[in-house]
Amino acid sequence: MKTLSKKKYIKIGLLGGTFDPPHIGHIQISKIGIKRFKLKKLLWLITKKNPFKNKAYFSLNNRLKLSKLLTKNEYKITVGHLEKKIKSNKVFYLLRYLKKKNPNTKFYFFMGSDNLIKFHKWYKWRKIPLLAKMVIFARPGYELNFNKYIKKKKLDKNNWIYINAKKVNISSSLIKKFW
Repeated sequence: MKTLSKKKYIKIGLLGGTFDPPHIGHIQISKIGIKRFKLKKLLWLITKKNPFKNKAYFSLNNRLKLSKLLTKNEYKITVGHLEKKIKSNKVFYLLRYLKKKNPNTKFYFFMGSDNLIKFHKWYKWRKIPLLAKMVIFARPGYELNFNKYIKKKKLDKNNWIYINAKKVNISSSLIKKFW
């Protein structure tokens, strides 16, 4: 008798952002996500400019270099920039591109709870959780009732995971104040 086997997927995590500059908080959530979801790899995808923020403090090239330097001993973390290749800085197009290129991959999109507040303003925001499992990391000062948020926005709770791990009270904005 034949048994039905589950389709094998490669698990890849994605952490997008300006990384202006990258810091230990990015490393911490990366390590937590890699371990918790048994990821083969985690991609730090550096954006040239966040549409909800002012101009980046550091140039894209400097942020890429700093990110690569910070992750040099983290063999499962790869740093990259795909906006030129996909001709967009929209997460929807990034995920659609990656899914098309990697059909046997299950993607996990990581973001801080501070980004969840404006998530409904992202391009095609309702379709993003259909392309990748959304993993939200709690950030100091941005605690929220996650289940209430999901229900209010009429999102499928099966596409979302909220992680309330030990928080590092650091941010790129805080670092730039002392730069």
